[in-house]
Amino acid sequence: MNEDIVVTGLGCISAAGNNLIEFEDQLFNQNNHDSIGPISLFPCSATDNFIGAEVKNYQASDHFANNQLKLLDRYAQFAVISAQEAIQHSAIDFTQCDLSRVSVVHGTSIGGQQTIESSYAQLFEQGKTRTHPFTVPKLLPSAATSQISIQYGITGPSFATSSACSSSGHAIAMAVLMLRSNLIDVAVVGGAEACITKGNFIAWDGLRVLSNDTCRPFSKGRSGLVIGEGAGTLILERKSFALARNANIHAKITGIGMSSDAHNAVQPLAKGAQQAMQAALTDAKLNATAIDYINAHGSATNQNDLTESSAINATFKHSPWVSSTKSIHGHVLGAGAVIEAIATILALKKQQIPPTANVKEQDPLCAINLVANKALATQVNKALSNSFAFGGLNVSLIFEQDIT
Repeated sequence: MNEDIVVTGLGCISAAGNNLIEFEDQLFNQNNHDSIGPISLFPCSATDNFIGAEVKNYQASDHFANNQLKLLDRYAQFAVISAQEAIQHSAIDFTQCDLSRVSVVHGTSIGGQQTIESSYAQLFEQGKTRTHPFTVPKLLPSAATSQISIQYGITGPSFATSSACSSSGHAIAMAVLMLRSNLIDVAVVGGAEACITKGNFIAWDGLRVLSNDTCRPFSKGRSGLVIGEGAGTLILERKSFALARNANIHAKITGIGMSSDAHNAVQPLAKGAQQAMQAALTDAKLNATAIDYINAHGSATNQNDLTESSAINATFKHSPWVSSTKSIHGHVLGAGAVIEAIATILALKKQQIPPTANVKEQDPLCAINLVANKALATQVNKALSNSFAFGGLNVSLIFEQDIT
């Protein structure tokens, strides 16, 4: 029998708050009226009309010295900040740990996008012949993992995962597998993204999936997704290790499910999503009726919301509560899964379901038990969180209250 894997620390930064306390307040109290709005991080033309979910009131110099910033793209800054909060929240003392048995796994979809675009601007707009000497180590998808491991002297297995919008979900799953196999005792796991850049938005706009008003998952008349930025980190431990150091346990992760649609680069497939959810249930040794709440991928695109609703109804006959918190913090791409995992854990802790914001009228074709516009106080013992990525790369994670 596998030993329980528990969550002992949470940290995040997003448009819905620059730390865990702010995030929780915005998530459940709906103080999120300004989390989605016009872009300020790059100049938009009158015809662009781009909106996004930017981290608010952020100054890199408040967190990092100038010599550190030479090696930190904005996405890596967010990763380090969320990791610092999660480590502090867990009250773990790494000086008392065997650091060869501690792992860092941090995912990202795009990595150092700001570094990439600024380098291209230097070469092809400004006429420079060279870029900054630290361009390569800043833009790497593994840069955040490296920076976290360097800061804390972590020498165990550490790497990045990159599977589009499932990146941090795969990071969590890989960490769970390493913990279960007794390869490590502790994992610093999560994801980060900072892709609110002009080039990235123009590219996404080419897919015709960006919203022109706000994020309305499962809502009739929804206009598309809203790209966000930020990061989230969890501290995962084998339960025996956590108990030995008298750690506070916030939840346990009992099921991981992964699948590939093997279907289409941009069109989701209900069968693949259903397979991932069923795999998580099987891994957790749970009947589908045990799930009280599903934090849906809920990207607010027509295709995803219809496909995911179909997959949920095929898997769960008892109509569990469903919501999409992307309506509050935006679609944070590779960091979305871990930020939504944090939302799911907070739902377990608070015995409340965070709402799907901005719903005008539920789409009748999305026939799910949707929690809309206001948090719902109800019993939540077991919850599932979905992340479904372009290319059909799917992850479902099951979190439970730890009552033992």
